Amino acid sequence: MTEEGAASLPARQSPFEIALEFLQRAAALACLVYGVGYWVRLLGFYEGPEWRFDLMPVYWQLAATPLAVMFPFAAVGLWMLASWGPVVWFACAGAEVVMYGFFPELYGRWPLIIILHAVVAGLYAGLRILIHLERRRSEN
Repeated sequence: MTEEGAASLPARQSPFEIALEFLQRAAALACLVYGVGYWVRLLGFYEGPEWRFDLMPVYWQLAATPLAVMFPFAAVGLWMLASWGPVVWFACAGAEVVMYGFFPELYGRWPLIIILHAVVAGLYAGLRILIHLERRRSEN
């Protein structure tokens, strides 16, 4: 094989890169579910108190509307492994942490979602650091 042909072959992915890809795709599926959940809430497909946009308090309208749009958008970016996917997910996760962590009297208590977002963010950061260290070590 010529040098040009060998240079065009894709590099083998490290286990950390494979894990990061799996994490992003799993987070994409979760974002899609959350996005659909917000749309269900906004459109009133679920019977319950304040489960329709026109019956929601203003603070829920202000929170649910952008999250209904941004969570599916984050899902697409994470699934495609685009660089903007984690950024949009971080904005969504930050909004939910603020909602459920700092304003539980308005939005209710949901500590599981705060923990889940923290775990995913920690795993993402840890894997990115490990990939960076591995690339730096292979360059030397």
